[in-house]
Amino acid sequence: MRSQIIQIGNSQGIRIPKILLEQSGISGEVEIDVSDRGILIRNAATPRSGWDEAFRTIAENDADDTVESVPNEFEKREWQW
Repeated sequence: MRSQIIQIGNSQGIRIPKILLEQSGISGEVEIDVSDRGILIRNAATPRSGWDEAFRTIAENDADDTVESVPNEFEKREWQW
């Protein structure tokens, strides 16, 4: 499928056919990167995505004691243990 680069205000853009967006699952906010072969467009990563599953796994395995706390310089100086 081919498309044209078009003028959009002071910028340029491309119209992406609906069928390609549906097939790719891209919607909403996207990340755009330059690669060796062209421009790569993908769904933007959601902050903290996967955290729910990670917390669920920790709770199911009663593994919350496996997280180690490494004190930083502030904690070493300021906290009374």
